[in-house]
Amino acid sequence: MKLTTSTLLSLATAALAAPNPTHTTPLKPRQASHGCPSAVTLDAKTNVFRQYTLHANNFYRSEVEAAAAQISDPTLAAKALKVADVGSFLWIDTIANIKRFEDNLVDVPCDHIFGAVVYNLPGRDCAAKASNGELRTGEINRYKYDYIDKIAEIIKKHSNVAFALVIEPDSLPNLVTNSDVQKCRDAAREYREGVAYALRTLNLPNVVMYIDAGHGGWLGWDSNLRPGAEELASVYRSAGSPSQVRGIATNVAGWNAWDLTPGEFSRASDAQWNQCQNEKTYVEVFGRYLRDAGMPNHAIVDTGRNGVQGLRKEWGNWCNINGAGFGQRFTTNTGSELCDAFVWVKPGGESDGTSDPSAERYDSFCGKEESFKPSPEAGQWNQAYFEMLLRNANPPF
Repeated sequence: MKLTTSTLLSLATAALAAPNPTHTTPLKPRQASHGCPSAVTLDAKTNVFRQYTLHANNFYRSEVEAAAAQISDPTLAAKALKVADVGSFLWIDTIANIKRFEDNLVDVPCDHIFGAVVYNLPGRDCAAKASNGELRTGEINRYKYDYIDKIAEIIKKHSNVAFALVIEPDSLPNLVTNSDVQKCRDAAREYREGVAYALRTLNLPNVVMYIDAGHGGWLGWDSNLRPGAEELASVYRSAGSPSQVRGIATNVAGWNAWDLTPGEFSRASDAQWNQCQNEKTYVEVFGRYLRDAGMPNHAIVDTGRNGVQGLRKEWGNWCNINGAGFGQRFTTNTGSELCDAFVWVKPGGESDGTSDPSAERYDSFCGKEESFKPSPEAGQWNQAYFEMLLRNANPPF
């Protein structure tokens, strides 16, 4: 089921892969600490997640604890509280939310790594509506100096904390597949310039970076693999080939099963043109193209809402998928040398986009038959959706 232009128009922050649930890393209880006694130095040529546990940030913890307080079923409420202990990434999706980022860096244990998503390019999500950002095309200097530079200052100030950064979901993959969309054509130069500036500026000793690379149902098509790898590698090189770039992040925008064989859409009429029918295959096949293009090719795979498969009619349907469930918790036992870890990047419970067709940011993908309704604006909490993810979690809590 090859993604058409109309489908690719709305590959935005969405669902996730379904990894093999047989391996997991036990959750660590909340700890109190003031970080490492000295500055942290990460070797991005290694899998740093084997040394560090993904930190359960206090912002998502507060959202989950508030959600648990609203659940009348004591058994389900107890399970909800366990979600608060799962390591996840914090989204720095506006200039104002840089303060949220810094506020959450208190008491990060020395054996934890703090995950954050850098997500505020001018003309963000050029092929979608639900997650359009605050910066308009043409505001590249605000992105550089009011956003990226401020994040870098905070990371430098917290040199005794380890950081894993996902760089700009929905950006460079859109330039590969949606070049016929005027907003993407208008944003292309600043996407490339902005991502390169972020990679160069955030290339700090206590940071490891992963550039967003969509998923197997997006750049995994045979015709997209080489152009996708060359797009990412070109920006990486223009940034000076930063030493702290480890590779790519996948499944943040869109959804692919980890090692499901045959894949969810392997029987579709056009499946012959996509060899990446599961995300493990995508990471390994796309990784070879990245290597050949001269870019680091290890990956982290977002597994935060992947517990159930077979829910969608089309691969590109991404918005608040009804019937979804929490997926594999953080682990480095991935079964692939190129996949560093399964992680939660998109916080389960925060909406992908509104289902209200009268809303200014309404995206038709959020009105699909498979989409959960009602759903609020992107990023806002959806209590009913969170409870559904919890009930459908695989592995269960």
